[in-house]
Amino acid sequence: MADPKGFLTTGREVAQTRPVGERVKDWNEVYVPGSLLPIISKQAGRCMDCGIPFCHNGCPLGNLIPEWNDYAYREDWTAASERLHATNNFPEFTGRLCPAPCESACVLGINQPAVTIKNVEVSIIDQAWDRGDVTPQPPERLSGKTVAVIGSGPAGLAAAQQLTRAGHTVAVYERADRIGGLLRYGIPEFKMEKSHINRRIEQMRAEGTKFRTETEIGRDIDAAKLRRRYDAVVIAAGATVSRDLPVPGRELNGVHFAMEYLPLANKVQEGDLTVSPITAEGKHVVVIGGGDTGADCVGTAHRQGALSVTQLEIMPRPGEERNANQPWPTFPMLYKVTSAHEEGGERVYSVSTTHFEGDEDGNVQALHLVEVEFKDGKLEQKPGTERVIPAQLVTLAMGFTGTDQANGLVQQFGLELDARGNIARDEDYATNVDGVFVAGDAGRGQSLIVWAIAEGRSAARGVDRFLTGASALPAPIRPTDRALTV
Repeated sequence: MADPKGFLTTGREVAQTRPVGERVKDWNEVYVPGSLLPIISKQAGRCMDCGIPFCHNGCPLGNLIPEWNDYAYREDWTAASERLHATNNFPEFTGRLCPAPCESACVLGINQPAVTIKNVEVSIIDQAWDRGDVTPQPPERLSGKTVAVIGSGPAGLAAAQQLTRAGHTVAVYERADRIGGLLRYGIPEFKMEKSHINRRIEQMRAEGTKFRTETEIGRDIDAAKLRRRYDAVVIAAGATVSRDLPVPGRELNGVHFAMEYLPLANKVQEGDLTVSPITAEGKHVVVIGGGDTGADCVGTAHRQGALSVTQLEIMPRPGEERNANQPWPTFPMLYKVTSAHEEGGERVYSVSTTHFEGDEDGNVQALHLVEVEFKDGKLEQKPGTERVIPAQLVTLAMGFTGTDQANGLVQQFGLELDARGNIARDEDYATNVDGVFVAGDAGRGQSLIVWAIAEGRSAARGVDRFLTGASALPAPIRPTDRALTV
Protein backbone atom coordinates (compact mmCIF):
# COMPACT_ATOMS: atom_id res chain seq x y z
CA MET A 1 0.00 0.00 0.00
CA ALA A 2 1.30 3.43 -0.93
CA ASP A 3 0.08 5.30 2.16
CA PRO A 4 -1.78 3.17 4.73
CA LYS A 5 -3.72 6.22 5.95
CA GLY A 6 -3.92 8.10 2.68
CA PHE A 7 -7.62 7.48 2.14
CA LEU A 8 -8.27 8.79 5.68
CA THR A 9 -6.05 11.86 5.66
CA THR A 10 -6.27 13.06 2.05
CA GLY A 11 -9.44 14.25 0.36
CA ARG A 12 -10.20 13.78 -3.32
CA GLU A 13 -8.75 16.55 -5.48
CA VAL A 14 -9.02 16.65 -9.28
CA ALA A 15 -7.33 18.53 -12.11
CA GLN A 16 -8.01 22.25 -12.30
CA THR A 17 -9.77 23.63 -15.35
CA ARG A 18 -8.97 26.98 -16.88
CA PRO A 19 -11.51 29.79 -16.35
CA VAL A 20 -14.49 29.50 -18.68
CA GLY A 21 -14.03 33.00 -20.08
CA GLU A 22 -10.49 32.10 -21.08
CA ARG A 23 -10.89 28.62 -22.50
CA VAL A 24 -13.92 29.27 -24.74
CA LYS A 25 -11.73 31.69 -26.68
CA ASP A 26 -9.31 28.96 -27.77
CA TRP A 27 -9.27 25.25 -28.60
CA ASN A 28 -6.59 24.11 -26.18
CA GLU A 29 -7.33 21.45 -23.58
CA VAL A 30 -9.47 22.80 -20.78
CA TYR A 31 -7.15 21.82 -17.93
CA VAL A 32 -4.54 24.06 -16.34
CA PRO A 33 -1.17 22.75 -17.59
CA GLY A 34 0.85 21.23 -14.77
CA SER A 35 -1.93 21.51 -12.19
CA LEU A 36 -1.92 17.79 -11.41
CA LEU A 37 1.73 17.24 -10.64
CA PRO A 38 1.78 19.02 -7.23
CA ILE A 39 -1.18 16.99 -5.96
CA ILE A 40 -1.11 13.69 -7.81
CA SER A 41 1.28 11.75 -5.56
CA LYS A 42 -0.95 12.31 -2.54
CA GLN A 43 -3.99 11.45 -4.62
CA ALA A 44 -2.36 8.19 -5.68
CA GLY A 45 -1.64 7.55 -2.00
CA ARG A 46 -5.40 7.35 -1.36
CA CYS A 47 -5.41 3.94 -3.09
CA MET A 48 -5.95 1.22 -0.49
CA ASP A 49 -4.31 -1.59 -2.52
CA CYS A 50 -7.40 -3.70 -1.86
CA GLY A 51 -7.15 -7.43 -1.44
CA ILE A 52 -9.63 -7.70 -4.30
CA PRO A 53 -9.20 -4.54 -6.39
CA PHE A 54 -12.58 -4.11 -8.07
CA CYS A 55 -11.10 -1.33 -10.22
CA HIS A 56 -9.67 -4.23 -12.26
CA ASN A 57 -13.19 -5.44 -12.95
CA GLY A 58 -14.37 -1.98 -13.89
CA CYS A 59 -11.56 -1.62 -16.43
CA PRO A 60 -11.76 -3.98 -19.44
CA LEU A 61 -8.03 -3.55 -19.99
CA GLY A 62 -7.30 -5.01 -16.57
CA ASN A 63 -5.08 -2.06 -15.75
CA LEU A 64 -2.74 -2.70 -12.81
CA ILE A 65 -4.13 0.28 -10.98
CA PRO A 66 -2.94 -0.35 -7.39
CA GLU A 67 0.57 -1.04 -8.70
CA TRP A 68 0.97 2.15 -10.66
CA ASN A 69 -0.76 4.14 -7.93
CA ASP A 70 1.97 2.96 -5.57
CA TYR A 71 4.72 3.98 -7.99
CA ALA A 72 3.08 7.36 -8.59
CA TYR A 73 2.85 7.92 -4.83
CA ARG A 74 6.59 7.25 -4.61
CA GLU A 75 7.17 9.40 -7.73
CA ASP A 76 8.89 6.52 -9.49
CA TRP A 77 7.52 7.62 -12.85
CA THR A 78 9.55 5.19 -14.94
CA ALA A 79 8.24 2.15 -13.07
CA ALA A 80 4.73 3.59 -13.07
CA SER A 81 4.90 4.02 -16.84
CA GLU A 82 6.08 0.44 -17.32
CA ARG A 83 3.15 -0.94 -15.33
CA LEU A 84 0.73 1.38 -17.12
CA HIS A 85 1.92 0.30 -20.58
CA ALA A 86 1.79 -3.36 -19.57
CA THR A 87 -1.97 -3.33 -20.19
CA ASN A 88 -2.70 -0.17 -22.19
CA ASN A 89 -1.13 0.92 -25.48
CA PHE A 90 -2.43 4.49 -25.28
CA PRO A 91 -2.97 5.69 -21.70
CA GLU A 92 -2.78 9.34 -22.80
CA PHE A 93 -5.98 8.71 -24.78
CA THR A 94 -7.89 6.90 -22.05
CA GLY A 95 -6.58 9.27 -19.36
CA ARG A 96 -8.25 12.12 -21.21
CA LEU A 97 -11.31 10.52 -22.81
CA CYS A 98 -12.41 7.47 -20.84
CA PRO A 99 -15.36 8.03 -18.43
CA ALA A 100 -13.40 5.99 -15.85
CA PRO A 101 -15.56 2.96 -15.00
CA CYS A 102 -12.60 1.97 -12.82
CA GLU A 103 -13.46 4.82 -10.47
CA SER A 104 -17.08 3.68 -10.23
CA ALA A 105 -15.73 0.27 -9.16
CA CYS A 106 -13.15 1.65 -6.70
CA VAL A 107 -13.61 0.02 -3.28
CA LEU A 108 -13.05 3.37 -1.59
CA GLY A 109 -16.06 4.63 -3.54
CA ILE A 110 -18.42 2.49 -1.45
CA ASN A 111 -18.67 5.25 1.13
CA GLN A 112 -16.11 7.91 0.12
CA PRO A 113 -15.08 9.77 -3.05
CA ALA A 114 -13.17 7.30 -5.24
CA VAL A 115 -9.47 7.52 -6.03
CA THR A 116 -8.77 9.87 -8.95
CA ILE A 117 -7.52 6.96 -11.07
CA LYS A 118 -7.98 8.77 -14.37
CA ASN A 119 -5.94 11.78 -13.22
CA VAL A 120 -3.16 9.51 -11.92
CA GLU A 121 -3.10 7.68 -15.25
CA VAL A 122 -2.73 10.81 -17.35
CA SER A 123 -0.08 12.20 -14.99
CA ILE A 124 2.01 9.05 -15.33
CA ILE A 125 1.90 9.00 -19.11
CA ASP A 126 2.53 12.73 -19.47
CA GLN A 127 5.55 12.35 -17.21
CA ALA A 128 6.68 9.37 -19.28
CA TRP A 129 6.62 11.39 -22.49
CA ASP A 130 8.36 14.36 -20.86
CA ARG A 131 11.08 12.11 -19.40
CA GLY A 132 11.67 10.20 -22.64
CA ASP A 133 10.42 6.90 -21.22
CA VAL A 134 8.12 6.25 -24.20
CA THR A 135 10.28 4.85 -26.98
CA PRO A 136 9.68 2.67 -30.06
CA GLN A 137 9.66 -1.08 -29.42
CA PRO A 138 10.39 -2.70 -32.78
CA PRO A 139 10.29 -6.50 -32.93
CA GLU A 140 13.52 -8.46 -32.61
CA ARG A 141 12.68 -10.49 -35.72
CA LEU A 142 10.02 -10.50 -38.43
CA SER A 143 7.62 -13.38 -38.90
CA GLY A 144 7.27 -12.96 -42.65
CA LYS A 145 3.47 -12.64 -42.20
CA THR A 146 1.47 -9.62 -43.33
CA VAL A 147 -1.65 -8.10 -41.77
CA ALA A 148 -4.00 -5.37 -43.00
CA VAL A 149 -5.89 -3.35 -40.38
CA ILE A 150 -8.96 -1.50 -41.65
CA GLY A 151 -9.56 1.59 -39.53
CA SER A 152 -7.20 3.70 -37.44
CA GLY A 153 -9.30 4.38 -34.37
CA PRO A 154 -8.22 3.10 -30.94
CA ALA A 155 -9.13 -0.54 -31.71
CA GLY A 156 -7.27 -0.56 -35.03
CA LEU A 157 -4.21 1.21 -33.63
CA ALA A 158 -4.02 -1.12 -30.61
CA ALA A 159 -4.29 -4.22 -32.81
CA ALA A 160 -1.71 -2.83 -35.25
CA GLN A 161 0.82 -1.99 -32.54
CA GLN A 162 0.47 -5.38 -30.85
CA LEU A 163 0.84 -7.27 -34.13
CA THR A 164 3.80 -5.15 -35.25
CA ARG A 165 5.60 -5.81 -31.99
CA ALA A 166 4.88 -9.52 -32.43
CA GLY A 167 6.93 -9.38 -35.64
CA HIS A 168 4.26 -9.19 -38.32
CA THR A 169 4.31 -6.61 -41.11
CA VAL A 170 1.23 -4.45 -40.56
CA ALA A 171 -0.43 -1.85 -42.79
CA VAL A 172 -3.25 0.32 -41.43
CA TYR A 173 -5.84 1.58 -43.94
CA GLU A 174 -7.77 4.75 -43.10
CA ARG A 175 -10.38 6.37 -45.33
CA ALA A 176 -9.81 9.86 -43.91
CA ASP A 177 -6.82 12.02 -44.78
CA ARG A 178 -5.21 11.58 -41.35
CA ILE A 179 -4.75 8.68 -38.96
CA GLY A 180 -6.83 8.49 -35.79
CA GLY A 181 -10.44 7.72 -36.71
CA LEU A 182 -12.89 9.36 -34.32
CA LEU A 183 -9.97 10.26 -32.06
CA ARG A 184 -8.83 12.60 -34.84
CA TYR A 185 -12.05 14.02 -36.20
CA GLY A 186 -14.76 13.09 -33.67
CA ILE A 187 -13.08 14.33 -30.48
CA PRO A 188 -12.73 18.12 -30.19
CA GLU A 189 -9.30 19.60 -29.63
CA PHE A 190 -10.33 20.98 -26.23
CA LYS A 191 -10.85 17.41 -24.96
CA MET A 192 -7.64 16.00 -26.44
CA GLU A 193 -5.10 17.93 -28.43
CA LYS A 194 -4.12 16.00 -31.54
CA SER A 195 -0.42 16.24 -30.75
CA HIS A 196 -1.01 13.23 -28.49
CA ILE A 197 -2.13 11.16 -31.49
CA ASN A 198 0.68 12.43 -33.69
CA ARG A 199 3.48 11.33 -31.40
CA ARG A 200 1.96 7.86 -30.96
CA ILE A 201 1.76 7.52 -34.73
CA GLU A 202 5.44 8.42 -35.00
CA GLN A 203 6.27 5.81 -32.35
CA MET A 204 4.32 3.19 -34.33
CA ARG A 205 6.02 4.18 -37.59
CA ALA A 206 9.40 3.77 -35.90
CA GLU A 207 8.32 0.29 -34.79
CA GLY A 208 7.49 -0.63 -38.37
CA THR A 209 3.74 -0.10 -38.77
CA LYS A 210 2.75 1.27 -42.18
CA PHE A 211 -0.12 3.71 -42.70
CA ARG A 212 -2.27 4.23 -45.78
CA THR A 213 -4.61 7.22 -45.60
CA GLU A 214 -7.41 8.27 -47.98
CA THR A 215 -7.98 4.62 -48.82
CA GLU A 216 -11.44 3.20 -48.18
CA ILE A 217 -11.70 -0.57 -48.33
CA GLY A 218 -14.80 -1.44 -50.31
CA ARG A 219 -14.62 1.63 -52.52
CA ASP A 220 -10.97 2.33 -53.32
CA ILE A 221 -9.79 -1.26 -52.86
CA ASP A 222 -12.00 -4.31 -53.23
CA ALA A 223 -12.16 -6.17 -49.91
CA ALA A 224 -11.70 -9.57 -51.55
CA LYS A 225 -8.53 -8.37 -53.29
CA LEU A 226 -7.21 -7.02 -49.98
CA ARG A 227 -7.76 -10.43 -48.37
CA ARG A 228 -5.74 -12.12 -51.08
CA ARG A 229 -2.91 -9.61 -50.65
CA TYR A 230 -2.46 -10.17 -46.89
CA ASP A 231 -2.15 -13.22 -44.66
CA ALA A 232 -4.78 -11.79 -42.29
CA VAL A 233 -7.12 -8.81 -42.05
CA VAL A 234 -8.45 -7.00 -38.98
CA ILE A 235 -11.62 -4.97 -39.47
CA ALA A 236 -11.69 -2.09 -36.99
CA ALA A 237 -13.87 0.26 -39.00
CA GLY A 238 -16.03 1.33 -36.07
CA ALA A 239 -19.78 1.79 -35.79
CA THR A 240 -19.97 4.94 -37.89
CA VAL A 241 -23.61 4.94 -39.04
CA SER A 242 -25.29 7.74 -37.06
CA ARG A 243 -28.78 7.25 -35.64
CA ASP A 244 -31.16 9.52 -37.55
CA LEU A 245 -34.27 11.43 -36.45
CA PRO A 246 -36.99 10.81 -39.06
CA VAL A 247 -39.37 13.66 -38.26
CA PRO A 248 -40.88 16.32 -40.56
CA GLY A 249 -38.33 18.97 -41.47
CA ARG A 250 -35.32 16.68 -41.15
CA GLU A 251 -34.30 17.66 -44.70
CA LEU A 252 -33.97 21.37 -43.85
CA ASN A 253 -30.62 23.10 -44.19
CA GLY A 254 -28.88 23.39 -40.85
CA VAL A 255 -29.88 19.96 -39.49
CA HIS A 256 -26.75 17.82 -39.35
CA PHE A 257 -25.39 14.69 -37.79
CA ALA A 258 -22.84 15.42 -35.05
CA MET A 259 -20.25 13.58 -37.14
CA GLU A 260 -20.84 16.00 -39.98
CA TYR A 261 -20.40 18.97 -37.65
CA LEU A 262 -17.50 17.97 -35.37
CA PRO A 263 -14.96 16.83 -38.01
CA LEU A 264 -15.17 20.18 -39.82
CA ALA A 265 -14.34 22.03 -36.61
CA ASN A 266 -11.33 19.77 -36.17
CA LYS A 267 -10.24 20.39 -39.75
CA VAL A 268 -10.10 24.10 -38.93
CA GLN A 269 -7.72 23.29 -36.06
CA GLU A 270 -5.63 21.11 -38.39
CA GLY A 271 -5.26 24.10 -40.73
CA ASP A 272 -7.23 22.55 -43.59
CA LEU A 273 -10.02 25.15 -43.38
CA THR A 274 -10.10 28.79 -42.35
CA VAL A 275 -13.74 28.65 -41.25
CA SER A 276 -15.99 25.64 -40.85
CA PRO A 277 -18.73 25.36 -43.50
CA ILE A 278 -21.06 24.37 -40.65
CA THR A 279 -20.63 26.91 -37.88
CA ALA A 280 -22.61 27.92 -34.79
CA GLU A 281 -21.47 31.54 -34.98
CA GLY A 282 -24.35 33.91 -34.33
CA LYS A 283 -26.93 31.08 -34.23
CA HIS A 284 -29.29 29.47 -31.77
CA VAL A 285 -27.97 25.92 -31.54
CA VAL A 286 -29.89 22.82 -30.47
CA VAL A 287 -28.06 19.58 -29.73
CA ILE A 288 -30.28 16.49 -29.71
CA GLY A 289 -28.70 13.79 -27.54
CA GLY A 290 -27.43 13.95 -23.98
CA GLY A 291 -24.28 11.84 -24.20
CA ASP A 292 -20.61 12.64 -24.61
CA THR A 293 -20.92 13.39 -28.34
CA GLY A 294 -23.68 15.84 -27.55
CA ALA A 295 -21.46 17.52 -24.97
CA ASP A 296 -18.71 17.76 -27.61
CA CYS A 297 -21.17 19.61 -29.86
CA VAL A 298 -22.06 21.95 -26.97
CA GLY A 299 -18.42 22.84 -26.31
CA THR A 300 -17.72 23.32 -30.01
CA ALA A 301 -20.73 25.62 -30.40
CA HIS A 302 -19.54 27.75 -27.48
CA ARG A 303 -16.14 28.23 -29.11
CA GLN A 304 -17.70 29.11 -32.46
CA GLY A 305 -19.72 31.92 -30.89
CA ALA A 306 -23.26 30.55 -30.67
CA LEU A 307 -26.01 32.90 -29.49
CA SER A 308 -27.47 30.12 -27.37
CA VAL A 309 -26.99 26.37 -26.92
CA THR A 310 -29.74 23.99 -25.83
CA GLN A 311 -29.15 20.27 -25.33
CA LEU A 312 -32.17 17.94 -25.47
CA GLU A 313 -32.40 14.48 -23.92
CA ILE A 314 -35.39 12.15 -24.23
CA MET A 315 -34.65 10.36 -20.95
CA PRO A 316 -35.28 11.83 -17.47
CA ARG A 317 -32.48 13.67 -15.73
CA PRO A 318 -30.31 11.18 -13.80
CA GLY A 319 -29.75 11.61 -10.10
CA GLU A 320 -26.52 12.88 -8.57
CA GLU A 321 -26.10 9.77 -6.38
CA ARG A 322 -26.37 6.06 -7.10
CA ASN A 323 -29.85 4.61 -7.28
CA ALA A 324 -30.53 1.51 -5.23
CA ASN A 325 -30.79 -0.52 -8.44
CA GLN A 326 -27.31 0.62 -9.52
CA PRO A 327 -25.17 -0.63 -6.63
CA TRP A 328 -21.40 -0.48 -6.35
CA PRO A 329 -19.34 -1.62 -8.27
CA THR A 330 -21.54 -1.14 -11.35
CA PHE A 331 -21.18 1.91 -13.59
CA PRO A 332 -24.10 4.11 -12.50
CA MET A 333 -26.17 6.51 -14.56
CA LEU A 334 -25.43 9.83 -12.85
CA TYR A 335 -26.00 13.46 -13.68
CA LYS A 336 -22.70 14.54 -15.21
CA VAL A 337 -21.48 18.08 -15.76
CA THR A 338 -18.71 18.07 -18.36
CA SER A 339 -16.37 20.96 -19.06
CA ALA A 340 -18.63 21.91 -21.99
CA HIS A 341 -21.67 22.14 -19.71
CA GLU A 342 -19.72 24.37 -17.31
CA GLU A 343 -19.34 26.82 -20.18
CA GLY A 344 -23.05 27.58 -20.46
CA GLY A 345 -26.18 26.52 -22.27
CA GLU A 346 -29.39 24.84 -21.19
CA ARG A 347 -30.03 21.13 -20.70
CA VAL A 348 -33.60 19.93 -21.14
CA TYR A 349 -34.64 16.40 -20.14
CA SER A 350 -37.68 14.22 -20.87
CA VAL A 351 -38.48 15.86 -24.21
CA SER A 352 -38.95 14.58 -27.74
CA THR A 353 -38.64 16.49 -31.00
CA THR A 354 -41.85 16.39 -33.06
CA HIS A 355 -40.71 18.38 -36.10
CA PHE A 356 -38.46 21.13 -37.44
CA GLU A 357 -39.72 24.40 -38.87
CA GLY A 358 -37.97 26.19 -41.73
CA ASP A 359 -38.01 29.53 -43.52
CA GLU A 360 -38.90 30.21 -47.15
CA ASP A 361 -35.33 29.36 -48.21
CA GLY A 362 -35.37 25.90 -46.64
CA ASN A 363 -33.24 26.77 -43.61
CA VAL A 364 -34.18 25.45 -40.18
CA GLN A 365 -35.46 28.19 -37.89
CA ALA A 366 -37.19 26.42 -35.01
CA LEU A 367 -37.64 23.09 -33.31
CA HIS A 368 -40.97 21.82 -31.93
CA LEU A 369 -40.77 19.57 -28.90
CA VAL A 370 -43.04 17.93 -26.36
CA GLU A 371 -42.45 16.55 -22.89
CA VAL A 372 -42.51 12.77 -22.49
CA GLU A 373 -42.89 10.38 -19.58
CA PHE A 374 -42.68 6.65 -18.96
CA LYS A 375 -46.00 4.84 -18.67
CA ASP A 376 -46.11 1.06 -18.42
CA GLY A 377 -42.52 0.92 -19.60
CA LYS A 378 -43.17 3.07 -22.68
CA LEU A 379 -42.43 6.71 -23.44
CA GLU A 380 -45.58 8.70 -24.06
CA GLN A 381 -46.12 12.35 -24.90
CA LYS A 382 -47.64 14.60 -22.26
CA PRO A 383 -50.57 16.55 -23.73
CA GLY A 384 -50.35 20.31 -23.45
CA THR A 385 -46.56 20.43 -23.09
CA GLU A 386 -45.69 21.32 -26.68
CA ARG A 387 -43.38 24.27 -27.21
CA VAL A 388 -41.13 25.84 -29.80
CA ILE A 389 -37.50 26.87 -29.41
CA PRO A 390 -35.38 28.82 -31.94
CA ALA A 391 -32.84 26.75 -33.86
CA GLN A 392 -30.68 27.82 -36.78
CA LEU A 393 -28.29 24.88 -36.28
CA VAL A 394 -29.33 21.43 -35.06
CA THR A 395 -26.89 18.60 -34.43
CA LEU A 396 -28.07 15.01 -34.03
CA ALA A 397 -25.93 13.24 -31.42
CA MET A 398 -28.07 10.20 -30.66
CA GLY A 399 -25.46 7.49 -31.00
CA PHE A 400 -24.60 5.03 -33.76
CA THR A 401 -26.40 2.02 -35.19
CA GLY A 402 -23.60 -0.06 -36.67
CA THR A 403 -20.72 -0.31 -39.08
CA ASP A 404 -20.91 1.23 -42.55
CA GLN A 405 -22.35 -1.18 -45.12
CA ALA A 406 -22.81 1.33 -47.93
CA ASN A 407 -19.13 1.16 -48.92
CA GLY A 408 -19.37 -2.52 -49.81
CA LEU A 409 -16.87 -3.82 -47.26
CA VAL A 410 -19.29 -6.22 -45.56
CA GLN A 411 -20.68 -7.55 -48.85
CA GLN A 412 -17.33 -7.90 -50.61
CA PHE A 413 -15.86 -9.90 -47.76
CA GLY A 414 -19.06 -11.92 -47.43
CA LEU A 415 -19.32 -11.25 -43.71
CA GLU A 416 -22.11 -12.47 -41.48
CA LEU A 417 -23.79 -10.06 -39.08
CA ASP A 418 -25.19 -10.71 -35.62
CA ALA A 419 -28.74 -9.91 -34.44
CA ARG A 420 -27.76 -6.30 -33.69
CA GLY A 421 -26.23 -5.66 -37.10
CA ASN A 422 -22.62 -5.90 -35.93
CA ILE A 423 -20.06 -8.09 -37.69
CA ALA A 424 -20.28 -11.53 -36.10
CA ARG A 425 -17.14 -13.11 -34.62
CA ASP A 426 -16.12 -16.14 -32.57
CA GLU A 427 -14.14 -16.36 -29.33
CA ASP A 428 -10.91 -15.47 -31.19
CA TYR A 429 -12.50 -12.41 -32.83
CA ALA A 430 -12.52 -14.30 -36.14
CA THR A 431 -15.35 -13.73 -38.60
CA ASN A 432 -16.93 -16.38 -40.82
CA VAL A 433 -14.30 -15.56 -43.49
CA ASP A 434 -11.01 -17.38 -42.99
CA GLY A 435 -8.25 -15.01 -41.89
CA VAL A 436 -10.57 -12.02 -41.35
CA PHE A 437 -11.01 -10.73 -37.79
CA VAL A 438 -13.02 -7.89 -36.30
CA ALA A 439 -12.28 -5.65 -33.31
CA GLY A 440 -13.87 -2.64 -31.68
CA ASP A 441 -17.25 -1.08 -32.39
CA ALA A 442 -17.60 -2.87 -35.74
CA GLY A 443 -18.05 -6.11 -33.80
CA ARG A 444 -19.18 -4.88 -30.37
CA GLY A 445 -21.39 -1.98 -31.31
CA GLN A 446 -21.03 1.57 -30.04
CA SER A 447 -18.85 1.53 -26.93
CA LEU A 448 -16.11 3.31 -24.99
CA ILE A 449 -12.50 3.95 -25.99
CA VAL A 450 -11.24 1.66 -23.22
CA TRP A 451 -13.27 -1.23 -24.64
CA ALA A 452 -11.96 -0.46 -28.13
CA ILE A 453 -8.33 -0.70 -27.01
CA ALA A 454 -9.08 -3.89 -25.07
CA GLU A 455 -10.72 -5.39 -28.15
CA GLY A 456 -7.80 -4.40 -30.36
CA ARG A 457 -5.35 -6.10 -28.00
CA SER A 458 -7.52 -9.21 -27.72
CA ALA A 459 -8.08 -9.49 -31.47
CA ALA A 460 -4.33 -9.17 -32.02
CA ARG A 461 -3.85 -12.33 -30.00
CA GLY A 462 -6.39 -14.15 -32.16
CA VAL A 463 -4.62 -13.00 -35.33
CA ASP A 464 -1.18 -13.91 -33.98
CA ARG A 465 -2.39 -17.40 -33.07
CA PHE A 466 -3.97 -17.79 -36.52
CA LEU A 467 -0.69 -16.83 -38.21
CA THR A 468 1.75 -18.73 -36.01
CA GLY A 469 -0.23 -21.42 -34.19
CA ALA A 470 0.37 -19.88 -30.75
CA SER A 471 0.57 -16.45 -29.16
CA ALA A 472 2.12 -14.78 -26.13
CA LEU A 473 0.07 -11.61 -26.67
CA PRO A 474 -2.44 -10.74 -23.93
CA ALA A 475 -6.20 -10.95 -24.46
CA PRO A 476 -7.83 -8.87 -21.70
CA ILE A 477 -11.44 -9.52 -22.74
CA ARG A 478 -13.61 -12.01 -24.60
CA PRO A 479 -15.92 -10.84 -27.39
CA THR A 480 -18.91 -11.61 -25.17
CA ASP A 481 -17.70 -9.58 -22.17
CA ARG A 482 -19.76 -6.54 -21.31
CA ALA A 483 -19.34 -3.51 -19.07
CA LEU A 484 -19.94 -3.88 -15.35
CA THR A 485 -23.27 -2.09 -15.41
CA VAL A 486 -26.98 -2.67 -14.90
